Amino acid sequence: MILREKSDTAMTLNDSKLSVLLLLLLGFAHHQVAGVCDVDFCTDPTKCILSEDKNSCKCVQGFYDDHCDKDAHMRVMCTKDFMGLRATEAFFLYYNAPVTSLHLPNRACKAVREVIDDVPYYMISVTKDQYMNCGGKPLERNFTHAIYTLSLQTEPLSTGNIIRNPVIKLDFTCIFPVVTRVSLPFEVIPIISEAMVRVDAMEAIIQMSLYTDHSYTQPFTSAPTIELGAKVFVEVTVTEPADFFLLRINDCWASQSQQANDTEGLDHSLLLNGCVNDNTVSFHNLSEEQLGLNGQSTTLHYSFEMFRFTAAPHEFYLHCTVQLCDPDDADSCKPNCNSIAKREAMRADPPQGLLSYGPIRIETPSRPESSVLWTVVLPVASVWTVGFFLALLIAMARAGSRKHVQTEDLPDAVAA
Repeated sequence: MILREKSDTAMTLNDSKLSVLLLLLLGFAHHQVAGVCDVDFCTDPTKCILSEDKNSCKCVQGFYDDHCDKDAHMRVMCTKDFMGLRATEAFFLYYNAPVTSLHLPNRACKAVREVIDDVPYYMISVTKDQYMNCGGKPLERNFTHAIYTLSLQTEPLSTGNIIRNPVIKLDFTCIFPVVTRVSLPFEVIPIISEAMVRVDAMEAIIQMSLYTDHSYTQPFTSAPTIELGAKVFVEVTVTEPADFFLLRINDCWASQSQQANDTEGLDHSLLLNGCVNDNTVSFHNLSEEQLGLNGQSTTLHYSFEMFRFTAAPHEFYLHCTVQLCDPDDADSCKPNCNSIAKREAMRADPPQGLLSYGPIRIETPSRPESSVLWTVVLPVASVWTVGFFLALLIAMARAGSRKHVQTEDLPDAVAA
């Protein structure tokens, strides 16, 4: 008799360190085994189901044995780090399936035995990177989710040229979000902009900061004041959950208002639909080994040259819309910057999530008035002063000379 069971299992990944809900992933399991269910004991519909002719029966999900009274404690595990399935050792031993006979479609991916709370389990787990190599089925995708499906199965044990032991096949599925849209704006905060955004059952924290130089090691500790033409270094990053989602910046613009959607005042576009819209904008690699292109990392670094608006106020606020992407859907996260027409057509799309930062002020090079006095006024005054004293000395010398001449001529005048 073939037993088919379908279970719908949900697992929530909790991070005790962060004490926030990070991710909710769905898991499903179907298992097929050949076994015996005693019709005479099939009385509890929560554990056993009779056939229409009442000549056979099958156990419902997670139960086994002739009376269907034993629980396999079967669980599908879907986390950001791995996906897997586990059931009690007793379930497999009931069907004469040792752990050495359990594997995924690729026989190299084998199950292991683990003891949890003094209960032995057989368990299989793989990362997303191992999924295809271990025989995962082709990914199924829709607009919001990616579906991963694997099969844990036994290798039939033969005696001579016959097989009596049933073959166990457990199909399990994990569903992950492909594109998670965040839409909660948050208060503008100098130094660092941060928001906790809840989407369905997931929370993600995104930050935007400005740094003092290209090393991205020292963030501004107060509202930035930057010279015209100098580089403005911006970092946008997903801090929680760390190293899971890919981050894409869609639009970034500067405005005279701290309210991103305020139509009053001037504004200037830096990024449009993920593409450069100001020729001074550049994305920077995170390190020599790690690229930092838009839509290809959990952290993005970009810069632009400082400017001011033609009309006051000259300070401005920086606003960016972002979206999160599943790492396995990286291609859809990369912006298409080849078609200008497409970029313009997509500008009307609503923002997926909003980050705002500011104000950012203009630094005017300071020159003390005393420096002007010493470099301009005093040199000119010195020339005039020296000239005045020279003229005075010449006049005094001439006057002295005339007096001396008059004194020499005086005796002759008296004698006459």
